[in-house]
Amino acid sequence: MSIRLNDKFIRRYVSAEEMEGIRPQVELALETLQQGSGLGADFLGWIRRPVDYDKEEYARIQAAAEKIRKSCDVLIVIGIGGSYLGARAAIEFVRGNYYNSLHGDVPEVYFAGNSISASALADTLRLCEGKDICVNVVSKSGTTTEPAVAFRIFRELLEKKYGEKEARERIFVTTDKKRGKLKEFADSKGYETFVIPDDIGGRYSVLTAVGLLPIAVCGINTDDMLRGAADAMRAYTTAKFEENDCLKYAAYRNILYRAGKVTEILAAYEPSLQMVGEWWKQLFGESEGKDAKGLFPASVIFSTDLHSMGQMIQQGMRNIFETVLDVHASNDKVPVPMDLEDADGMNFLSGKDLHEINRCAMEATLCAHSDGGVPNIVLEIPDRSAYSFGYLVYFFELACGVSGYTLGVNPFNQPGVEAYKSNMFALLGKPDPSLDALRTLLEQQMK
Repeated sequence: MSIRLNDKFIRRYVSAEEMEGIRPQVELALETLQQGSGLGADFLGWIRRPVDYDKEEYARIQAAAEKIRKSCDVLIVIGIGGSYLGARAAIEFVRGNYYNSLHGDVPEVYFAGNSISASALADTLRLCEGKDICVNVVSKSGTTTEPAVAFRIFRELLEKKYGEKEARERIFVTTDKKRGKLKEFADSKGYETFVIPDDIGGRYSVLTAVGLLPIAVCGINTDDMLRGAADAMRAYTTAKFEENDCLKYAAYRNILYRAGKVTEILAAYEPSLQMVGEWWKQLFGESEGKDAKGLFPASVIFSTDLHSMGQMIQQGMRNIFETVLDVHASNDKVPVPMDLEDADGMNFLSGKDLHEINRCAMEATLCAHSDGGVPNIVLEIPDRSAYSFGYLVYFFELACGVSGYTLGVNPFNQPGVEAYKSNMFALLGKPDPSLDALRTLLEQQMK
């Protein structure tokens, strides 16, 4: 099982000569990644991560997941950005959107600390009422506002509910190996800790303890997930360009970008892939969006969004292209029943499975959008297994690194995200003399 790039709906927009022309740049980008000779080379630990990981820590992750499954009804995962998106994407990809309601054999898993909304956090607290709770806080430093505040609130809840001693056994911390406020605090309290590797950035961290602990709590086979990623690593880091769909994807993206297609829409026909789209947007947006460059990443779920965004995609500005995730096999079979009255005129669908109908909708949309001037890259995924998720993660991570170097940016930093944080700290009155001038300027702007 692997991911296959179907170029049927892109050939009319990108010629063989263009692909051959960009080939040396893409191959050089891959070589630069593998040699660690490019920008951001300190953050390349993800490249070999599927096979080179701490086996002792991995065993502790499995043991902690089992402990959580036995001791709680609800696991709260506290983190923002890469600290939660990959885990949530994996859980929904494999177990579906309604995993908390449909899988009584494992704890419910909810995500907090990814916004500063009072209502969102209050609702999460309500979900915990009358239930046994564990917490997994994920933060490299422990000083990021959203997760830090959420952790304060849930830590207080656990200590009031269980007492400090038992709360200690219900709090699991994923953070820096040696330093940082959260690491210091966790050690002082005696919490079990797991490591966010120094050489892996947040958006590339789903296959580390960051993602693996909550994924394992849900009963998903993380061995299979890592095996999928390892197989993808072996395939895409060794195959020649003409046989390497990952390199081809990076090449197509850059050719279309240079031709003025500056927005990439990731489209899926399974609602359970919605969070994959959110994870993908951070991966590519944070990696490529700098130096006034980069494709704007957007995502949609069809056929739902065909009834809201379909018109724009079909006939709006021709500055877009789509990458379509085509999941071949469905986890379920739901046939359309026969209705003797045929009031809705849908008896022609009787006996057909919904997945078959969904795939027809996809094929019809591909033809329509392509005819309407929208290039479409199709990535065929065999199924929604843990193996396929791991394979997909590595496909996109490698493609992102290659694409970023081909674009001419550092795909592993994110200098722009600090601007809003400094402004927020200044407006909130954080005691820091370096923020005084900024605070005055912002107050004048806000008048």
